[in-house]
Amino acid sequence: MRDEPNRETGHREGAGPWRRLPPMTPAGRAATAVPGRVRTVADPAAGPPAPPGGRTVPPSPLDPGAALDPHPVHRRLREEFPLTYDPLLRAWVLSRYADVATALTDPRFTHGHRPGDPACARAHTDADPAELRAVVERTAHVLARRLAGRERADLVADFCHWLPAGTVAAAVGVPYRDMMRLVRGRAASALAGECGGQIAVREKALASFLGNVLADPDQVAALRDAPGGLVARAWTESLRRDPPVQIVVRRTREDVRVSGGILPGGSPVALLVGAAGRDPERFREPDRFDPLRDDPDQLTYGPRPCPAVLLAALEAEYALRALFGAMPRLRLDDGFRPAPAGLITRAPRTLVVRPNG
Repeated sequence: MRDEPNRETGHREGAGPWRRLPPMTPAGRAATAVPGRVRTVADPAAGPPAPPGGRTVPPSPLDPGAALDPHPVHRRLREEFPLTYDPLLRAWVLSRYADVATALTDPRFTHGHRPGDPACARAHTDADPAELRAVVERTAHVLARRLAGRERADLVADFCHWLPAGTVAAAVGVPYRDMMRLVRGRAASALAGECGGQIAVREKALASFLGNVLADPDQVAALRDAPGGLVARAWTESLRRDPPVQIVVRRTREDVRVSGGILPGGSPVALLVGAAGRDPERFREPDRFDPLRDDPDQLTYGPRPCPAVLLAALEAEYALRALFGAMPRLRLDDGFRPAPAGLITRAPRTLVVRPNG
């Protein structure tokens, strides 16, 4: 079954600068930006028709194999089809950083109740950062100590799956034994508000973050006792390189000019956040995980005072501190490498580690 768009998605309110993007060729515009000339599929199960006149057909983010490796599809869309209509998504598709960042912030696109959106910021201005920090630190410490004596552990199942839920439970006073029963899914929204209940997205973001750090022994050494500022940079870099939500849908309020043409007003638009985060026109060596890069940015979470934004960052920081504190020799299991998977949401499904080296 294909992943459905995740309603728990979070996106940042602001966006950093970018360099001017190269113009598309006339053939690229004609093939992808003009309604009526785009690819159409009456029955998606039957597959796309042969391109008329030998014209190149744009790839789809939902093409077979994209769940395992979407980056070749993303690269081709950025380079050749910055604006195209995808009948499988039933939406126009944007993949370049400049266009995706604009769609996430420009009032000509609809916005919803998401981390970083104005409605979210107005709804949660009373969050107590000190209280949330204490809750996350305590929960991460308890979970890490439970893994310390094992020969092997799966950080996704045994840590990432529990920390976001545990912080919500602790924040609202739910007993630890009732944590998962009460704070996952819809119950989390009822307990902690719509934004505070974004457990699934935070879980995936944390799994990708830990996978990125542990995959490189040099990163492990640099971040084991790193100050909070460096951990925060590594967190931002992980969100850029491997965002937990790959595709977000918005709708245009009016015609909007983007790379490759004009988006019609009132149209659904699929924003490829994963493609935008690896746009070489915005980031140098975009496929490399580099917490010290001098061109950082990410499009998943913004700086607004939202519990989901704050909790996600605190969970990343205290996850590292708790794990390395309880298991100083923590490393990936022999021969194991993190393997992200998913189309709409994406993260490693397992992180097999040796707690004691």
